[in-house]
Amino acid sequence: MGEYFSTFSFRGLFTPELLVILFIVFLLYFYITRRMRHRFPLSEPQTPGQDLMFVTGLTAIYFGWGGPLYALGHMVFSVHMFQMVLVYILAVPLILLALPRWLIQYLYEGLEEKVPVLHKIVFHPVLGLLLFNALFSFYHMPVVFDMLMLNVGLHSIYEIALLLAAMLMWWHMLSPLPTVDGLSDLRRIGYVFANGLLITPACALIIFAGEPIYSTYTDPAVWSQVMAYCVPAGSDVPMSMFNTSNALLTLNTHLDQQLAGVLMKVMQEIAYGITIGYIFKQWLAKEKQQDGELSINDIPAHMQTSERQS
Repeated sequence: MGEYFSTFSFRGLFTPELLVILFIVFLLYFYITRRMRHRFPLSEPQTPGQDLMFVTGLTAIYFGWGGPLYALGHMVFSVHMFQMVLVYILAVPLILLALPRWLIQYLYEGLEEKVPVLHKIVFHPVLGLLLFNALFSFYHMPVVFDMLMLNVGLHSIYEIALLLAAMLMWWHMLSPLPTVDGLSDLRRIGYVFANGLLITPACALIIFAGEPIYSTYTDPAVWSQVMAYCVPAGSDVPMSMFNTSNALLTLNTHLDQQLAGVLMKVMQEIAYGITIGYIFKQWLAKEKQQDGELSINDIPAHMQTSERQS
């Protein structure tokens, strides 16, 4: 690992521009939830748990899109897949749960009022179901993957599109606005299962391919072009770092690829399983609220007197 840290520039290792962007996002979050909260009707103070989830989500995005894992993800496919798990499976639901409901309600109703047609399209469950899984599957087609890896700007645009699509997908699974008419709890559980099924073909392609399918990790010429974006201008990445998975994981390129597919599928199943438990908890809370446990406060005053006298 010494060669890794000595080869790459500070920017290539720590992505300071991403740190600045995420810090600005955090400051904006802090300003809205503390200084501007009183301007929103029915606003409530943020809890420490919400703050922790938001910071954890931003941290996951940092390590998913940059940081020391950025260059390493261009050399080890399973690391790259772990980065995708951090952003789209971990960070997105944490941030959605961390954002205050009054702020989400304000933005949601604002879009509904100003652009109702766009609102109906964007928040349609079918779009949320298909868009992320389609983009994820398309991304992992070998020709598309290698093309995006060779084009930093296009790759960044695609990552942002995946992030927005993931937010729509998780919106319907987490239902951050219970007051909004959306999927019933039973349909939300079915929605989670459907997402798990739709992501499976892409994972299966990666796991069961008979050989390594991405030139980024198998062709030294392509790899060297990809890695050129991670080093100082005019520098070269030593060819000894090619097939880094052999040294770090004692895995050849094919096994590294299979590990990447298994990692995504297993982590997705764990996250979706936790989500189903979260939905069940919400469902039981609603049922309990609707049934209403009879208490002394629910009994009329004249009946309370009769009960005490008897």
